[in-house]
Amino acid sequence: MRNALRMALAAIMTVCAFAARADQTEYDPAKVSDSLKAIFQFGSSSTKQALNANTVTLITGTIGGTYVQFGADLASVLDDGNKIRVLPIVGRGSVQSVADILFLQGVDLGVVRADTLDYLERKGFAKDIKKQFTYVTKLYNEEMQVIAPKSIATLKDLEGKTVSVDLPNGGTFVTALTVFERLGIKANFVYIEQRIAMEKLKAGQIDAVIVVGGKPYKSVSTFNNDGRFHLAGVDYAKPLQSDYLPATLTSKDYPNLIKEGETVDTIAVPAVLAAYNWAPNTERYRKLSLFVDAFFTKFPALQNPPFHPKWKEVSLAAPLAGWSRLPVAQQWLDKHGIEPVTRQRFEAFLKQNPAAAKVSDAERETLFKQFQAWDAENARAQAKPEKK
Repeated sequence: MRNALRMALAAIMTVCAFAARADQTEYDPAKVSDSLKAIFQFGSSSTKQALNANTVTLITGTIGGTYVQFGADLASVLDDGNKIRVLPIVGRGSVQSVADILFLQGVDLGVVRADTLDYLERKGFAKDIKKQFTYVTKLYNEEMQVIAPKSIATLKDLEGKTVSVDLPNGGTFVTALTVFERLGIKANFVYIEQRIAMEKLKAGQIDAVIVVGGKPYKSVSTFNNDGRFHLAGVDYAKPLQSDYLPATLTSKDYPNLIKEGETVDTIAVPAVLAAYNWAPNTERYRKLSLFVDAFFTKFPALQNPPFHPKWKEVSLAAPLAGWSRLPVAQQWLDKHGIEPVTRQRFEAFLKQNPAAAKVSDAERETLFKQFQAWDAENARAQAKPEKK
C-alpha cells in the first residue's frame, strides 16, 4: 500500500514539475531568445558595442503612411540575429527626414521624396544639398490624391480656393506647392494635419485636401464619404513632366471616392531610400554596406504577401535622375548582373517603332517616364490575387 502511495505521489510530483516547466517556458520572456537572455545576464560594454555595430536605423514617416509600413517590412525580413538589425523610426515626413539624415545622430537611412531636395534648393533653404546625399534605390511612386467636392473636377478648379496640404514637416506640401506653382494655379494653402483637414472639408471650412502617398493611402481609403466628395483629376501637363510621372487611381484603390469601373488621372512622385554621403572606409559606410547586402539579397521576399503591394513596383537597378547612387549599392548590382530592365525594354520597344527616330531627347524622356508608370501599374495589378 505504501509503495503504491509513494509511486502515486512520485507521479503527481513529476506531472507538476513538468507543468511548472511548461508554464515557465510559455511565459518567461528570457526563454524567448537565448541571445536576449545572455544580454540580460552577461551584458557589458562590449555587448553594447556589438549591438550598435550591427544595428541600422531607418527614419520612415508618419503613422498610417506607406513609409512606416515599408520600414516594418524591412525590419521583418532583414533582421538576422546578431548579424544585422533594422530599427525603423517613426518620422514626421519627407522634409523632416532630410534634416534627420543630415543632422540627427544615429540615423543611417531614410525614405524621402525625389522632389524634396530640389524644393529646398529652389527656395534657397539649402545649397548643393544633393551632393550631401546618396541613394540606395528608388522605391515606389507616390500618387497625388485630391479629395474635393464633386464641383471640383480638376486641379485647375482650385484657383482661389482654400486647400489643405498637410503639415509643413512632411512632403505633401512640397509636391503640392511645386505642382500648383508650375501650373500657375494660385490657391490659399493651409497646413492642417490630415485627419483634422478631412473633418474641416466635410464641414465646408476648406475646399480640398491634398494627400501625396502610395495608394491605397490609409487616410484616403478610410475617408467616410457621404456622397458629396470624390477625387479630382490632375493633368499630366508639360510643366510637370520633368520631375513627375503620370498615374491612375481606380475604384479598386478607393471605392469610397471613385465609382465602380471609373478611373481618375493624376501624377506621382518617386520615393527614395536615401542616406548621407558617407566616405568609404568609415564606420557609417560599413553599416550601409551591411544593410545593402542584406536588403538586396533578400529583396525578392519583400515582393510577395504579406508585405506591402507597393514593393512590386520597386526595381533595385532603376536609375534616378540627378541623384548619385551609393557606391556599394552600385557595386552589388554590377557584381550580380542586375541592370535596369525597364529601360532595356523601353529601348527595345522604341527600336521596333519607326516613329521613334523622330522623337527628341526631351520627348524620349517623357515617354520613358510614361512607360515606367505603365510598367509599375501593370506590376501592381499582377500582384493582386484573383478573386474566386
